[in-house]
Amino acid sequence: MEHLERITIDPSICHGKPCIRGMRWPVEVIMDMLSSGMSSDEILEDHTELEKNDILACLSYAKLLVSGRIIGEAA
Repeated sequence: MEHLERITIDPSICHGKPCIRGMRWPVEVIMDMLSSGMSSDEILEDHTELEKNDILACLSYAKLLVSGRIIGEAA
């Protein structure tokens, strides 16, 4: 899936939770901001270290998880 290379899992960062580009930004935090009603633009405005493709990667990752497919599996 597009953008998934931006999602990293490292046991030494955020207890191994999926994060954005090795930073301490877990996917779940981005998803929480989106589900609370924040727009992508608001998130990017408040957190300048993030990029639009980071948010898209989180959405792609979440979609993959709820689809029941294995990470790394072909579409």
